[in-house]
Amino acid sequence: MSSAVGLNVTSMASSYMTADTSKTAAKETETKQETQKAESAGAVYDKTSSENEKKPTYSINKMSAERRAQIVKQMKADQAERQNQLASIVNKMLSRQAGTAKKAEGDDIWKILAKGNLRDVAKDDILQAQDDISEDGYYGVKQTSKRIFDFASALAGDDPEKMEEMRKAFEKGFKQATKAWGQELPGISQDTYKAVEKMFDDYADSKKVVTEEA
Repeated sequence: MSSAVGLNVTSMASSYMTADTSKTAAKETETKQETQKAESAGAVYDKTSSENEKKPTYSINKMSAERRAQIVKQMKADQAERQNQLASIVNKMLSRQAGTAKKAEGDDIWKILAKGNLRDVAKDDILQAQDDISEDGYYGVKQTSKRIFDFASALAGDDPEKMEEMRKAFEKGFKQATKAWGQELPGISQDTYKAVEKMFDDYADSKKVVTEEA
């Protein structure tokens, strides 16, 4: 199961890095995997009916303590793997965002010219980078923060506790990107961090409201 999850997320990450795509398939796969985990843990729905009993009854399959311990261990390993995957995705995404921001400022123009490219090509690259980090650009705060949160949501499966673990994974990825950058990340990445944190806060608040109403 662990390898299946890894392949799914790796494929999803590749799609997001190249273009904006729908995450519907990822969520459907996530739901299916969570269902399979529940079934493997021994939860069985046993619907019976009689003249005196109309409500369905539930029964739990007998399972050895060793088998249950193995399942719990595997589920924890799967969750840890997902957290590491998100941290890695965040690291790469923010590193690319920071690099694009640097190019937009013209910092890489001499490197481009040193390779023998024409000045107008370098200018085109700078203009493209500026467009990419604009408000609605691919590496802008809005789109980048949304992609990160979408990944976290898909991996957590709309589970509040798992979403908090994904928040920690996001923060870990941000620290990794900062370390790889060698200094504090550019302002656009700092703003992206704040935007993602707000999304996590809003999600947590929405779940609190649902709980209180219930």
